[in-house]
Amino acid sequence: MSIRPMYRRLKKRLRLYLKVNWCRSIYFNLLFFPFSTARRLPVLFYGKVHFGKLTGKIILPEHTPMGMIGFGQPYELVTRSRGIAEVHIEGTFSVQGHVQFGLDYLLHIGPDAHLTMGHMSSVASNSKVICHHHIEFGQYARLGSEAQVIDTNFHQLRQVSTGASLAMHEAISIGDYNFISNRVTFLPGACTPDHCIVASNSLCTKDITSLGNHILVGGIPVKLLRQDIDRDWDGERHLLDQYLKLF
Repeated sequence: MSIRPMYRRLKKRLRLYLKVNWCRSIYFNLLFFPFSTARRLPVLFYGKVHFGKLTGKIILPEHTPMGMIGFGQPYELVTRSRGIAEVHIEGTFSVQGHVQFGLDYLLHIGPDAHLTMGHMSSVASNSKVICHHHIEFGQYARLGSEAQVIDTNFHQLRQVSTGASLAMHEAISIGDYNFISNRVTFLPGACTPDHCIVASNSLCTKDITSLGNHILVGGIPVKLLRQDIDRDWDGERHLLDQYLKLF
């Protein structure tokens, strides 16, 4: 490796080190993992973060480099935080590779809930992931800023004529290689296919996997807008890996 790329990489790492909230990061890793894993600091927090209940568990892959999960990781155009990030984990958080959260995120995993995030999945700044049942992100399922993924109605609803209770929670599944634009909302029952693009300000409320892969959807609720379209993942994958993987 030539001197210039090495210098750029060292400069990038130093800049990130200065932004890491080391106290929160060390505490969180020691709380969730055995020392042999915690000492590698697979989870890093950048900037301010409020911890709610942290009584659940985190399942990691066999290989766990430092900073594999980055909360508040600076990878977007926005660089200034309001300092309102919050993490609450009572259920299970399964991580299958490198994962990023942007600035000012909310992650809330309720009791008995299960959130799974695939390799290189991400949740951009000012977004919310609220999991009270089951949410799954595929590999390279990348959400834009101000997105919401919420698998619960929070309050019990009932059918008036019969008094029967309606389902409060329903699983959400976001497919592999999904390119989700900003201000998109996923509600209980939403399910997207692999290689799906969701336009800005859209509302996903149902299973649309029958529409096939390589599609663009959008609207309130979403509908098919275009077929035979995809983000150039082959062209970008190496750049994403190089830029987002710290180690």
